[in-house]
Amino acid sequence: MEMQMQKFTDDELLRMLSESETDRIEFKESFQKSDADKVCQAICAFANDLPNHDRAGVLFIGVKDNGEPVGLDVSDELLRNIAAIRSDGYIIPLPTMTVEKRHLEGADMVVVMVMPSDATPVRYKGRIWIRTGPRQGIAGANDERILNEKRRHKDIHFDQHPVHSATIDDLSRSIFENEYLPQAFAPEILEANDRSYEERLASCRMVVSKEDTTPTVVGLLAIGKRPQDFLPGAYIQFLKIDGTKLADDVIDEHEIKGGVVEMLRVIELVLRAHNSTAVDILSQPTHRMTSSYPHSAFQQILYNAVLHRSYEGNNAPIKLSWFDDRVEIISPGGCFGDVTPQNFGEPGIVSYRNPAIADVLKTFGFVQKFGRGIATTKAAMERSGNPPPEFKVDARFVFCTLRARS
Repeated sequence: MEMQMQKFTDDELLRMLSESETDRIEFKESFQKSDADKVCQAICAFANDLPNHDRAGVLFIGVKDNGEPVGLDVSDELLRNIAAIRSDGYIIPLPTMTVEKRHLEGADMVVVMVMPSDATPVRYKGRIWIRTGPRQGIAGANDERILNEKRRHKDIHFDQHPVHSATIDDLSRSIFENEYLPQAFAPEILEANDRSYEERLASCRMVVSKEDTTPTVVGLLAIGKRPQDFLPGAYIQFLKIDGTKLADDVIDEHEIKGGVVEMLRVIELVLRAHNSTAVDILSQPTHRMTSSYPHSAFQQILYNAVLHRSYEGNNAPIKLSWFDDRVEIISPGGCFGDVTPQNFGEPGIVSYRNPAIADVLKTFGFVQKFGRGIATTKAAMERSGNPPPEFKVDARFVFCTLRARS
């Protein structure tokens, strides 16, 4: 579990402003488009916490290199744009951070506090950023080893736990090297030949470490040859029912297995095959094609189900039942972290049971930005003329109903 976010007093922040930049303090004058990369690099580096301070790194925006405020106009839009860095999908795993407007030394400024990650190494646009004193740079092979070692001593999420009955031979080296790595890391990082296969697996949390090559849960789900041999409930069950009740005849069924990427690719093909399309040639000057459901709604709900379901001690699959009038999707494992039945689906309320799986889905392109799946589903259903999605949530499952257009 990640550490609780620290809250600094004005006096503590003033002391930081009076100091020069360090490996956990940085100053930026503004947050223009040209500054965004540097800000994201700093957040990534603070999350990696290579010096192992186990304390928040602090980024002041609206401050000169000498700690003097510039008098930045701190608008709500600016705060939202900076806060959006957390979920825009470029820094993975997602950093734990807060963004605040503070009034110090007679001027407004933005204070970004970034907690050390429990899932190091953290990457920004495929590069692992670290801080050495006041400077930040890209981690070398030895730095990566240190970050991998740090992760082993944390109370990590279940998706990064070792699966002791599996071996490195249960992972597909071909998928890892030919599909995953080219999308996870920048080309110049891959061209550096100073990292072994085992080190690269460890850096991506697919195995415990270079020395202990026991596959992790995410390793098996991302690049495992037969993940369900070790995680028997990690599959998708599909039923097409001729009627409106579970007791009605089943006219098509599939148990979709494999890694998370393979499962999502296959279920999308199945759903497209069943999503009947009508062609309107009368009401419009050009032909208009409409389906019973917007495909993007299926995508978002299934991506969320694979990402947020409970894999720990749970042999139940994700269940998708397609009736004549609706589609029901049941995901094992209910609310987690800050998400409750009361705030479920609200913008900005996001907690990740499986942050390493989130990393995999982002790397393979199934997720563009985090925390927007339900909002995207609602918008897609509204645009297509379907009723809004319905959710029932408790501690055991998330139950989603998508209803066909009238």
